[in-house]
Amino acid sequence: MRPALAFCRRLRITNSSSLVADSAKKSATLRSTTRLGSPLRNRPTIPLLESTFLGVFNNSPLFARFHSSSSSPSPPPAPIDRSPDQTVTMNGTNQMTTRSKRKEPPHAVDGRRSKHQRSNGEESSADNNTPDLQEEEDGEFDDYDDHRLATVLPPGPDTAEWQATIENVVRNVVSIRFCQTCSFDTDPALTSEATGFIVDAERGYILTNRHVVGSGPFWGYCVFDNHEEVDAYPVYRDPVHDFGFLKFDPKAIRYMPVAALPLRPDLAKVGIEIRVVGNDAGEKLSILSGVISRLDRNAPEYGEGYSDFNTCYYQASAAASGGSSGSPVVNIDGCAVALQAGGRADGAATDYFLPLDRPLRALKCLQEGKPITRGDIQCQFLLKPFDECRRLGLTPKWEAQMRKAFPKETNLLVAEIVLPEGPSHRKIEEGDVLIKVNCELLTQFIRLDDILDSSVGKPVKLLLLRGGQEVEVEIEVGDLHKITPDRFVSVAGGSFHDLSYQQARLYGVACKGVYSCELGGSWRFDSAESGHIICSVDNKKTPDLDTFIEVLKGIPDKSRVVVTYKHLRDMHNLHTTIVYVDRHWYKKMKLAVRNDETGLWDFTNLSDPLPATRPPPRIGDFIKLENTPHPAIADLVRSFVQVNCAMPVKLDGFPKNRKWGMGVVIDADLGLVLVSRAIVPYDLCDITVTIADSVVVEGKVVFLHPLQNYAIIQYDPTLVKAPVASAKLSAEPLTQGASTYFIGYNRIGRIVHAATTVTEIFAVTIPANPGAPRYRAMNVDAITVESSLSNQCGSGVLVAQDGTVQALWLTYLGERNASTHRDEEYHLGFATPALLPVVKQVRQGLIPKIRMLSVEFRTIQMSQARLMGVGEDWIQQVALANTANHQLFMVTKRTFEPNEQEESCLREGDILLSLNGSIITKTSDLDVMYEHEELDAVVVRERQELRLRLSTVAADDVETTRAVSFCGAIIHAPHHAVRQQISKLHSGVYVSARTRGSPAYQYGLAPTNFITHVNGRETPDLPSFLAEVVKIPDNTCRLFFLSHFLPIRTCRTPLIADFRLRAMTFDSVPWVVTMKKNDHYFPTMELIKDNTDPCGWRRITYEGGKVIEGEGPDGVVGPAGESTDMDMDCGVCD
Repeated sequence: MRPALAFCRRLRITNSSSLVADSAKKSATLRSTTRLGSPLRNRPTIPLLESTFLGVFNNSPLFARFHSSSSSPSPPPAPIDRSPDQTVTMNGTNQMTTRSKRKEPPHAVDGRRSKHQRSNGEESSADNNTPDLQEEEDGEFDDYDDHRLATVLPPGPDTAEWQATIENVVRNVVSIRFCQTCSFDTDPALTSEATGFIVDAERGYILTNRHVVGSGPFWGYCVFDNHEEVDAYPVYRDPVHDFGFLKFDPKAIRYMPVAALPLRPDLAKVGIEIRVVGNDAGEKLSILSGVISRLDRNAPEYGEGYSDFNTCYYQASAAASGGSSGSPVVNIDGCAVALQAGGRADGAATDYFLPLDRPLRALKCLQEGKPITRGDIQCQFLLKPFDECRRLGLTPKWEAQMRKAFPKETNLLVAEIVLPEGPSHRKIEEGDVLIKVNCELLTQFIRLDDILDSSVGKPVKLLLLRGGQEVEVEIEVGDLHKITPDRFVSVAGGSFHDLSYQQARLYGVACKGVYSCELGGSWRFDSAESGHIICSVDNKKTPDLDTFIEVLKGIPDKSRVVVTYKHLRDMHNLHTTIVYVDRHWYKKMKLAVRNDETGLWDFTNLSDPLPATRPPPRIGDFIKLENTPHPAIADLVRSFVQVNCAMPVKLDGFPKNRKWGMGVVIDADLGLVLVSRAIVPYDLCDITVTIADSVVVEGKVVFLHPLQNYAIIQYDPTLVKAPVASAKLSAEPLTQGASTYFIGYNRIGRIVHAATTVTEIFAVTIPANPGAPRYRAMNVDAITVESSLSNQCGSGVLVAQDGTVQALWLTYLGERNASTHRDEEYHLGFATPALLPVVKQVRQGLIPKIRMLSVEFRTIQMSQARLMGVGEDWIQQVALANTANHQLFMVTKRTFEPNEQEESCLREGDILLSLNGSIITKTSDLDVMYEHEELDAVVVRERQELRLRLSTVAADDVETTRAVSFCGAIIHAPHHAVRQQISKLHSGVYVSARTRGSPAYQYGLAPTNFITHVNGRETPDLPSFLAEVVKIPDNTCRLFFLSHFLPIRTCRTPLIADFRLRAMTFDSVPWVVTMKKNDHYFPTMELIKDNTDPCGWRRITYEGGKVIEGEGPDGVVGPAGESTDMDMDCGVCD
C-alpha cells in the first residue's frame, strides 16, 4: 500500500458515464477495475466505491515510477436531471474519478512523482498487471496445494462445507488482465483487469462480463490461482446483456487441475447464502459472502456508456468492488447461480448479479457449434410494480389474471423506450403494459428473451394495455446482431462505425447513422470527445458506413471539405465545420472486421489516397482597422496571418495535437512568417496559413530557435493574390515606460488593438514542467504592457507610430498546474532586435547555424552578487553599463552535453561577469554566444574570479529527427528539454508518450523512462534499440518481474521467448519490466526526418518479421502517438 499513497500525485481522472437512475432508485457500478485510460471528456465526474480500482492502480509498484500530469479539461456539459442519491459509475471502462471516497494521497511539491520504491513482495500486482509469479516445482496435479486459502477466506468462522466448496471453486476462477486497444462504440481505449471463471474446461471457455470482453478490439490473458497464465481471446460478447466468453488453451495449464463450474440459474433463490469469488479490489483472490435478497431488480443503469437492459438482476449484500466484474456467485454446493456485475456506489454494501439463463443458452450454442441467435424489437421494457401499473392502465380484470397465473410475482413489464423507426415504432408506446406475447401471459424478461431469440425474422403478437385499453400488435423480430456493429473504418485519423443499438437506446434515437468512435487527425471537431453522428461529408449525405466509405474514397489528400454532424446529446442542432482531409500521415483507409474464430479484428485496406491537387491562386483582401491613430499602424494588418498547426504524432513531450495563433509576415515575397514555438513546436506537423481570412495555403517549417521561443515557417506566395505586406522589424530596443501600440489576436481569433505603455522588461524564467519535459524559452528578456488586452491575446505585436514592429507578442508554454492540471501559458513580448540576425540569414536562403552555451541563467542583484564574491569594481561597472537594472547572471542549471569538457564549461552557481571582454548585464548581451565557437569569459566561482575559455555547442542536433513507435510507446532520443532538466542521461532511448490500450500502457512503460537494455543487450541509442526489438517475436512473452537482471535461460523454460526491458526512471531509479508485443494492433514503426519525402518524414513499419516502407497492413487508428498521454493523462488534446 505504501507506493499507492506515496506516488498517486495530481491524479485527475475522467469517467465515461453521466448519471442516470433506474426506476428502483438504485445506483450501481460495473465491477471490473480500470486504469487511467478513457479518452472521453467533458462528462460529469462521479464518486466511486471506496475500494474500486483507484486503490488498485495506486497499489502497483510501477505507478511509483512515472511522472504524471494531465491535459486541460474542457467545460462539462449540463448535468442530467436526477436524484442526488442516484450515483452510478461504470467500472470496467475506466471509471475512476476525483470524487472517490478513497482519500487522495498528497501531491508532490514540485509536480514530479516521487522516486520509485521497490516492491517488498507483498504488494498487489493490480496496476502493472504482473502477477507475482512464484517458482513452482514440476509435479503432479495431486501436489497442488491451496495453502493461500487461509489468507483470502472471509473473516470469521466458516463451515467446513463452505471451506471445501471454496477450495474447489478458486481453482476455476481466473484474473483477467486485458486491453481494449482502441475506442469502439461505448468503450474507450483502456487497460484494466477483472475476473472470469471456467465454464467448459475441455474447450477452454471462460465466462465474464460483456463490459470486460468489450465491444471492440481486445487482447489479454488470464492468471490462474497458482499464477500460471495463458492468453485468452473473445469468442462471444452479448449485444445487450452483460456477459461474454473468452477462450484459452487448456493444455497450456500444466501445474493444476482445471475444471468447470456448473451453471445453475435454477438454484438462485431469495434467502440463499452465496459467495462471490474473484479479483475484488484488485486482489489476486477475494471471497465475499452475502445473501440473495431480490430476484426481480431492473438492470442497473451505468449512464453514458454500456448498460444492460431488458433483463432482471439479482440483489445481494456482498460489498464487492473494483476488479470483481465477472466473478462467479456460488452457492454452498459450488454451483454458479449468478454472475457478478455491479453494485451501489454510495457506500451501501449492495451488489447486483446477472442471472445465468441467457449465458447458459449461449454456452450450449458455442459447445454445439450453433449460432447464438438474438432477437429484439427495439423496445426497452422495465419491471414495474402492480400499483404503478394500475396508474398506467392495468385493469382489475387483467391484474387478477396475472396474479392468479403468477402468484409470487409483484411486477409487470412496461415499455420504457421505443426507438424511432424501429420495429416497435408506432406500435408500442411508452407506458404500455405488456400482458401477452404470442397468446402467452408473460411477466419475466427471461421468457421474453426466449421467445424473441427463437423468433428472429418472424412476427410476434403482443397484447398491451394502454390507458386501460387493450391493444394487440404484430411486430417482426429483428436480428440483434445486425444492429450491433462488428466493424469500423479508420480514415484520416478518425474511426467510425454504424450507430449501435446500445447508443441508440441510451439517447432514444433511431438506430442508424455513422458514429464517430475516435475523433483524431482530421476529425478533431470543436469538442475532442466522440459521440458525433456524421451527417454529410463534402456536401454528400452519409446515412450509413458504406456510403461514408465511398464518399471518403473520392476525396483527394489535403482537401478541405465541409462536414455536418450532430452530437448524440443534442440531436436538435446540426453543426457545420471544415475538415482538412489528411491522407498523407494516414495513408490507408483501413476496415477492421471482428473475427470470432481468432479473437482478432482483421484489417483490410479499402483505398489508397488520391493524390493532392495543387490549389489555384486565390484572391483575398484584408480588413480595415478602425480608429487607429496612425495609418501605418492600421496598415500593419496586412502582415498578419493565422497559423494552424496539427501534429499527427506527439514528440518532445508536447501536450497538444493541435494549436493555432497569429503569425507575422517578415517577407511577403518569400512567404516567410514568424510565429511562436508554442504554436509550432516541431516540424513533424501539418501547417496551414490563412491569409486575409480568405486564402488558405500550406506551410512548412524553415527554422526553429532552440531558446528564444519562435519559429519561422514558409508558404508559397504564388498561391496568394492578396496585398500581403512585410512587417518592418525595429532594430532599436524598447525601454521601460515607452509608449507603444498593441495589436493582437484574442481567443476567438479577432484582431483587437489599443495604445499602451511598456511596464517592465525583465529576464524571464519560464518554469520547467517537472512531469514531462517539453520545450520552453530560456535566457530571454520578456516585455509586459499596461493594456488588459495583453492577457486576452496569445499572439500580436507592439508597434511604433510609423508601423515598425518593436516586439512580438508570443505565447510561452510553461508548466502544468498541479491543482488545475492545465498547461500554463504566459503571454509576453519579445523585442525584435534579437530576431534580426536570424531573419537576415533566412531571407538569404540560409539555415542559421546557431551555437549556444548549454546553461540556464537567472539574474541576481548586487547585494547577492557581493555576498557571492563579486568585487566592488565589477559592481561599479554594472551600475554604469546598465542604468535600468543593476544585475548580473548566475548559472542555475547546466544542460547535459555528452561530450562536454568539464574544464571548458560553466558550473551551476557561477556568476558570469563578461564574455569576450564585454560586461554581461542584459539578456541581449548573451546573444554573442550564438555566433562564436569559443568565448572568453570571466566568472566568479566559489568567491574566486576565474578566466575561462568556454566552448559553445551547436544547436543543429537539438531537434528530434528520428522516432520509433514500439508497443504503443513513442520513443526517441532525449530531446533538448530533457537534457536541460537532467544531470545525467541514462540512455539515448527515451519514452516520450504512449497510447492507451497498448502494451506500453498495460505493462507500465511510461513517459520519462529511459530504456537501457533489451533482453540483456545494452541499447545506448535508438538504432541499437530498434535492432533488438525487431527481433522479438510477436506476443510470445510471458509476464513476470525479476529481482535481478538474469539471463533468460535461468528464469524460464527455453520454449518461451522472454522480452525484457531494463529501464531507468527520470529520477535515476533502475527497474525491469517484461512485456508482450502485439504487432497486430501496435506494429513497430520508425519515423525518420527526410527532406526528400513530401511529408518531410519517412515511415518504415516492422511487422511480422517484414520491413515495410510506409504504413503497414495492420494497426489501430493513426500513426503512433495519436491518442497518447505524456504524463499519465493527456489522452485527449486540443
